[in-house]
Amino acid sequence: MRLQFVHDHHHGQAEWAKRDLYEWITDVFEAPSIKIQAGCTNAIRTHISNEFTSEGWALNVKIDQELRNTVTALKDDLAFQVQTGNMSRAPYDLLKLEYLYQSQKISAAAFALPTKFAASKIGSNIAYFERVCNELTVFDRVIHVPILLIAFE
Repeated sequence: MRLQFVHDHHHGQAEWAKRDLYEWITDVFEAPSIKIQAGCTNAIRTHISNEFTSEGWALNVKIDQELRNTVTALKDDLAFQVQTGNMSRAPYDLLKLEYLYQSQKISAAAFALPTKFAASKIGSNIAYFERVCNELTVFDRVIHVPILLIAFE
């Protein structure tokens, strides 16, 4: 697995850089031992969990005590979400991040997805960076949270 692209939505990249976390978050996706192929999602998620845990992030955090919905990781005023599953989950992930932002629980987020090419290797109808990037561009007046969108392959 390696970092391919980033997309800056509402200055999300600057928010991560301001906290000296931009290089760290992008380096998480430099994991050459993880091969992008069918069945690799557990390895990706385990790697991400290990990286975030070692830096003191809380994992699988509920966005609200009344709901079972979670984000991948949360620390201070930042949230992180990874999506390696069905495309229908990606807009929902954006909605969760926007909810945390509008509730003033976070100031910015990062959202990681495979590229279209990598998603095709993982399975069918897998969420991918290029589509989410296009949707964020279209819905920039709806999704206000500063997001650093990360593409890996």
